[in-house]
Amino acid sequence: MTPPPFDAARALRLAARTFEIEARALHEVASAQGAGFAQAVQAILHCRGRLVVMGMGKSGHVGRKVAATLASTGTPALFVHPAEASHGDLGMVIAGDLVLAISNSGESDELAAILPALRRLGVGLVAMTGRADSTLGRHADTVLPCAVSEEACPLNLAPTASTTAQMALGDALAVALLDARGFKPEDFARSHPGGSLGRKLLMHVHDLMRSGDAVPRVAPAASFTALLREMTGKGLGFTAVEDAAGRPIGIFTDGDLRRLIERGADLRALTAEQVMHRSPRLVRADALAVDAADVMEEHRITSVLVVDEAGALVGALNSNDLMRAKVI
Repeated sequence: MTPPPFDAARALRLAARTFEIEARALHEVASAQGAGFAQAVQAILHCRGRLVVMGMGKSGHVGRKVAATLASTGTPALFVHPAEASHGDLGMVIAGDLVLAISNSGESDELAAILPALRRLGVGLVAMTGRADSTLGRHADTVLPCAVSEEACPLNLAPTASTTAQMALGDALAVALLDARGFKPEDFARSHPGGSLGRKLLMHVHDLMRSGDAVPRVAPAASFTALLREMTGKGLGFTAVEDAAGRPIGIFTDGDLRRLIERGADLRALTAEQVMHRSPRLVRADALAVDAADVMEEHRITSVLVVDEAGALVGALNSNDLMRAKVI
């Protein structure tokens, strides 16, 4: 079959029509929610096991995404393919679980075939369907209505607006559940340790700081020559000045060195205590790395000294360390 000549204007009109239809579908599904939505959220919250999401075809693809979103926001969830469930995968569903079955028509043969088995297992059933009077809807304990008036497909056949509605309804469930669980950014980070948020919320200063002999430090009475040797030898562009108890009382940076040279100061006659900046910016070793980044940004500095709970100098951190770890 030879396709007709491409019509750019028609393509744009169809795109606009698709957006309009799918936007209308979302409004339709939103207005259809009521007590059933709250019941579904409550059932999932009280579930002793996992939320098992099922769906066939395009609804199955939506179901995988819904399960992944739920799992990443505090609700233990997994996807089980209904056709595979009939051939052994139903063993993945155990007493105490709750099933969220997704089907626009509610008449998917593969889902209908396992409904009696789910009942025998004693698991609850939440149906996300466009027809509450369907086989799936009649067997469900709770129905989440997701009927749409039309598909965006010009033939009104391909699942388009209906799958958009399912996806949005799944997101609405996830949002309501994470709020009900008191889910926090750090909880999200724990399930996303490899992402940028995970790095920001799980990485601590002690994971990144220079420690031990790598920390440049001198005593207050150290000569300027000794100070300069320590600063250049450790390659951080600064050195800490610490008291006899190991607490940082000052810092000297390469910027300070440039300003002294510009003033024409007699460097050989100076001591560390005479040239240091008092009350340096400090962070705790157990602080989040992102907090150290905030200190640097707020005070427009590129390095901070790291102390333990007793205030003793235990490390040093600069912006390059944070960039290498992709915290900033």
